[in-house]
Amino acid sequence: MTSAPPRHVAIIMDGNGRWATERGLPRDQGHRQGAEAVRRVVRAARELGLEALTLYAFSTDNWGRPQDEVTNLMRLLRTFVLEERSELVARGIRVRTIGDRARLPDLARAPLEALVKASAGNRGMTLCLALSYGGRAAITAAARALAVDVARGRVRADDITEAQLAARLDTSGLPPLDLLIRTSGEQRLSNFLLWEAAYAELCFTPVAWPDFTRETLERALDDFAHRQRRYGLTGAQAAANEERAAR
Repeated sequence: MTSAPPRHVAIIMDGNGRWATERGLPRDQGHRQGAEAVRRVVRAARELGLEALTLYAFSTDNWGRPQDEVTNLMRLLRTFVLEERSELVARGIRVRTIGDRARLPDLARAPLEALVKASAGNRGMTLCLALSYGGRAAITAAARALAVDVARGRVRADDITEAQLAARLDTSGLPPLDLLIRTSGEQRLSNFLLWEAAYAELCFTPVAWPDFTRETLERALDDFAHRQRRYGLTGAQAAANEERAAR
């Protein structure tokens, strides 16, 4: 018995700096090669039929990196958005973001917002860019929104459900997260999609992000296909549910 193909895949794109250092190159060269990997993987994900691909592009903690590196990353984001806009729109890819987009400098934010608007009507695949994003901050913001609704009498505190909190997360409207991949050998979530990853399958690959290819993605999808997703049930119960769903 194999699992149904994942609808939503997320990737922690790790290892750009180490990839460059190991080759005696400046870190910004690693980030540039990482941007090329983004191009490859977005095309592959679209061709492989994913409904949504979420990429951890810049975390809230990344603001603490050296200023010149942050500036280079923002310029690289701007370049990616401007150069890929036509192809993303033509391929029917809808671009959206999660995180504190207002914190991005205007040189990156303005073209990004224009791309989000231009692609809003696309339905082929959703490319979700996590920018200035932190999972704890996202959950806190959702809880704050619920608290406001309780204070205004829109929701009773005793009636709050998981679904109501999920509806207030940045990721509301995306398919449930099925598979989370982290590159470069690290094995932690690093404050990424903490709520959404509750039942996601995790895949850790030693491949550094600049070396990530369509084939690397396909291997992760193949591994996912051979896992049994039990959601707290026994293996036999899960298998029975999978058989019923396949009929």
